[in-house]
Amino acid sequence: MSNIKPIAMTLGEPGGIGPELALKAWLSRKDPVLPPFFILSPKTIMDQTIESLGLRVKTKVINEVSQTGKVFEDALPVFEIPGTAQDIKHGTASSKTASIVIDSITHAVNLTRSGTASAVVTNPIQKSALYQAGFKHPGHTEFLAELSGPGTIPVMMLANSQLRVVPMTIHIALSEVPKQLTSEMIKQLVRVTSKSLQRDFGLEKPRLAIAGLNPHAGEDGSMGDEEIRIIRPAIKALQNEGFDVVGPLPADTMFHAEARANYDVALCPYHDQALIPVKTLDFHGGVNVTLGLPFIRTSPDHGTALDIAGKGIARPDSLIAAIKMAAEMAHKRVAGNAASQGA
Repeated sequence: MSNIKPIAMTLGEPGGIGPELALKAWLSRKDPVLPPFFILSPKTIMDQTIESLGLRVKTKVINEVSQTGKVFEDALPVFEIPGTAQDIKHGTASSKTASIVIDSITHAVNLTRSGTASAVVTNPIQKSALYQAGFKHPGHTEFLAELSGPGTIPVMMLANSQLRVVPMTIHIALSEVPKQLTSEMIKQLVRVTSKSLQRDFGLEKPRLAIAGLNPHAGEDGSMGDEEIRIIRPAIKALQNEGFDVVGPLPADTMFHAEARANYDVALCPYHDQALIPVKTLDFHGGVNVTLGLPFIRTSPDHGTALDIAGKGIARPDSLIAAIKMAAEMAHKRVAGNAASQGA
């Protein structure tokens, strides 16, 4: 994948495990072989983490993203942003470092949108600390959508080597799901997801499966009518548009191995319906991918883990998987652009 630019990695919550994971990912760069990446952070934060955890890692400040490849072999490249390690305590999130967290994300996006970097890989943020500093967005995804400009429709997809899932609704109460689920929402999610799977995953005609909301997919209305009123009309309209989409399927029978072989992504009406199977299949290797953005963004499928921050026991598996997936997506996008220009 030497044809892609370096990957921009954000710092995440500095009091959490993000800095530790970045350092451990760099230490693991040869097994598996990882594409060059750099982290947007004050160098002092990374060096403090190295010292406190006793890690054998060198860091080196880069002034240009193009220097990443030369530095990466011997040191973790740091694209330095303003800030110090003064207010950072492992295991504690502080609003005092919110500007560092936000600057890291903003610069990573700007570098990627300009074509200087190939993708953004984000470390977890602690939203409560950002809210205290005046952060107005519900989370990472919404902030990335704003940085992308008007008209952006972000879609959250969780993926590992065995399964891809898209939760149609995310962080809302289960009682609110039937109120927010609409046919138009489903159609919009399918359109964005299908396009992204074509462009970034190389699937010429993605196969999409949609889960029912109710047990047994409502069993013809005897256990709820959302499938009849909302989901089936959306699927019919999408099929008429040419999408390869099936459903509504009973959620309790669509995630075993034989069933998974019949689709490329499963769309599920509510959060746990989607996340339980993907995390059960591969808890440590899951990746959070934001589809529908004008740039590639992946992230480890876990939080800041403040309870283990600074103890040196955080596993970098999910971050490594996010780096690899971002590189694969960037490679597909470059290849696709080259093919379209050649045509």
